[in-house]
Amino acid sequence: QVQLVESGGGLVQAGGSLRLSCAASGSIFSINTMGWHRQTPGKQRELVAAINSDGSTNYADSVPGRFTISRDNAKNTVYLQMNNLKPEDTAVYYCKMVITAPPYYNVVSYWGKGTLVTVSS
Repeated sequence: QVQLVESGGGLVQAGGSLRLSCAASGSIFSINTMGWHRQTPGKQRELVAAINSDGSTNYADSVPGRFTISRDNAKNTVYLQMNNLKPEDTAVYYCKMVITAPPYYNVVSYWGKGTLVTVSS
């Protein structure tokens, strides 16, 4: 059974930084895309950043130059470095990974349970 566990959320003042981590565990054959999404009450979950297995990345229009996504394939871990945080970045951040796993080697999207990021003004 594959599980994703996020860490690194918390309370920070505007202009501050946080680093989120998400590690996948279990029987994993390969991980394609790793990404971070966020959600606030009453709004749809939105993509923040994603990184593919070839290292290519894409970011939401609201975070260019402030957030950086990276991955450590040996650790099955994805990171999100968030700098110059703004109050509007306050949300629950969810990790998502597209994983191929035994026994059937289907391609499945897995989600973490989320970690709360609160940015005070």
